[in-house]
Amino acid sequence: MNDNTQVTRQGADQEPQRAVQPVVDVFEDAVGITLLADMPGVPRDQLEIKIEGDTLLIEGGVQQLTPDGLEAVYAEVRVPRYRRSFTLSRELDTAHIEANLKDGVLSLRIPKQAQAQPRRIPVSAG
Repeated sequence: MNDNTQVTRQGADQEPQRAVQPVVDVFEDAVGITLLADMPGVPRDQLEIKIEGDTLLIEGGVQQLTPDGLEAVYAEVRVPRYRRSFTLSRELDTAHIEANLKDGVLSLRIPKQAQAQPRRIPVSAG
């Protein structure tokens, strides 16, 4: 390599970043739904969960690990950005969503509105 050789940066910062849809399982019970999304490598500070109208949007970026003191000048490995959206039923209570991220799995618990939950009607004798 001679002294005037330049290395240009190529990679994810020069191309539009494509989003990958995370694999998701949805479970429903009488009082709500639980959504489990596989998002390996996404740290909590790179995870964004939004509700816009009746749409739930989940986004998260994987943090690329680079050895201390080094900077990538060329990389063939693309670090994914996860993105997935869902249209939610009006019977769900989006004001009370609970989110947990553990071991690369995002767990969202979305309860049903009180009027959409089953209730038992007591019957009196007489």
